[in-house]
Amino acid sequence: MKLFFYGGARSVTGANYLLEIGDLAKSQSDHGASIKILIDCGMFQGSRYAEDLNYEKFPYDPSDIDFVLITHSHTDHAGRLPKLYKEGFRGKIVATNATLDLVKKALPDNLNLIRQEAQESGREPLFSLKDLEGVMGLAQGVNYEQGIELGNNVKAILHDAGHILGSSIVEIQYPINNPPSHKASADARFSDSSNILGEKTGKIYFTGDLGNPPTPLLKIPYYPDDADYVVIESAYGSRIHEDMAERKNILQRVVGETIQRGGVLMIPSFAMERTQELLFELNGLIENNLIPRVPIFVDSPLATNLTEVYKKYPDYFNKEAVYLINSGDDIFNFPGLEFTRTVEESKKINAVKGPRIIIAGSGMSNGGRILHHESRYLSDPNSAILFVGYQVKGSLGRKILDEEKEVKIFGKKIAVNCKVEAIGGYSAHADSEGLLKWAKAANGKGKLKKVFIVQGEEESSLALARKIERALEVDAIVPKQGESFAL
Repeated sequence: MKLFFYGGARSVTGANYLLEIGDLAKSQSDHGASIKILIDCGMFQGSRYAEDLNYEKFPYDPSDIDFVLITHSHTDHAGRLPKLYKEGFRGKIVATNATLDLVKKALPDNLNLIRQEAQESGREPLFSLKDLEGVMGLAQGVNYEQGIELGNNVKAILHDAGHILGSSIVEIQYPINNPPSHKASADARFSDSSNILGEKTGKIYFTGDLGNPPTPLLKIPYYPDDADYVVIESAYGSRIHEDMAERKNILQRVVGETIQRGGVLMIPSFAMERTQELLFELNGLIENNLIPRVPIFVDSPLATNLTEVYKKYPDYFNKEAVYLINSGDDIFNFPGLEFTRTVEESKKINAVKGPRIIIAGSGMSNGGRILHHESRYLSDPNSAILFVGYQVKGSLGRKILDEEKEVKIFGKKIAVNCKVEAIGGYSAHADSEGLLKWAKAANGKGKLKKVFIVQGEEESSLALARKIERALEVDAIVPKQGESFAL
């Protein structure tokens, strides 16, 4: 078994891992000798250099890939799927049903941005509508805990990661000292058993992005206890979030203070999960008279479409959210809330008098409608900007968060005079303590051999590696881009 790191290595974005299992000596001459599984196929984000990486050819032959298992629908985990198809992939994509629903909404939105960026840089778009439609035709939805037979006695199970709707921890079971029994097939077969190989198996887990419980909407992540190998994220590997109970208090304070000043509160928000969590929290604050009623705009067609997907999957929610829904509370709709789909509706927000809250994408201020609001209100000392998600180094959001006094938007210099606030507790990512807790659980049976630390800035990944090595006394490796390991 061999594991290759082709994205997400010493980088938060671009998740792309290749796991090859079987007779590796024969695999070059006989494709049936091994099975090739990709975990995630995400875009690099955050800088011009990152965008350039997306245009490079994949470092493997996409036509050789049997399966792609997608942990969740965020662009940095699923955004290059159409490019994979364009370059020859014709295997099978497997993800939860909710993830596929969200991807089907998000990828067309990505295509519009890609076309725009390609035009600005004088390049061909990364992929076409034909590629997008083609790759989605290869996708197969599954439920959590549903056994997936991949061939060659290799099995997979998707567990709830608690990160966003439909997000998964990927478990791959592989035979130990047991030669492949048949050729890999790009047609997943499913079973109800979660222990589908018996005792002579090894297990490797890929966390994808690990959730930060308790969240307003989702259930807690799955904690395995029988890992041989782990590939774990580290976005917050060197940091600890503020107390969970504090995040609603901070939101209440920031909203109240901004309204009192008569300003506009801008919230750059990722279209999925952050937006829906914010609506859930604002709904509670308003219904309990903890903040004044002011106009609240979700200025994002994508967020609007994704909120409709969330309404389809109440079974994925935690007990509190389900209780409210069952008691008749429409948790994504309340007085004063308005979803703006069209450009004309978006422009009308500026004509509204008095304080208001604007939730708009993108979450890192790298594009989208939030830029129009930031160009108008960043210079207003009565207004505020509130970050509720991770800001990648090099992004506009990170520059504002790092207290740069002036930023460039649409080619113009904009002074940053407004209040700048952040709530780490709203992050959908586990912090260093949460990540360590998960890694400790994964070693419950004491057979963990290696932990690979990914999806974090280098400093964050290295900090988590040191922490895990001290606590678990196992090798914790921070791989480099393109590095591979025999397992």
